[in-house]
Amino acid sequence: MINVTYSTVSGWETGKDTIPLRQLIDFANKFNLSLDYLFGLTNKNTIYKPLKIDLNVIGKNLRNIRIKNKKTQSQIANILNTSQSAYAHYENAIYLIPTSFLYSLSKVYKNFSIDLILGREK
Repeated sequence: MINVTYSTVSGWETGKDTIPLRQLIDFANKFNLSLDYLFGLTNKNTIYKPLKIDLNVIGKNLRNIRIKNKKTQSQIANILNTSQSAYAHYENAIYLIPTSFLYSLSKVYKNFSIDLILGREK
């Protein structure tokens, strides 16, 4: 149903592998699931419109939440165990932030919503 092999799904389910964000979004769209629900950030599913990835929206939202929480890019990069320049690529809409980084950010910021960071609309 999601065009991946059984062993790929098995790797995701066992935690051996991390599901790429694009595939996670496709899964959430297909089954009308909240990303916050899939990440375990909430125990109830909220219905959102299907999401189309927009790097500019994601970058702007990442920057806004970082500034709101009075953090520098270097501080966030250290938390994510990456370089400041690599993290800047996500805020500057050059690359899509990895799934594992989004999950880590959910542990750093209070009231963090992956759905809202990615620009999903109800």
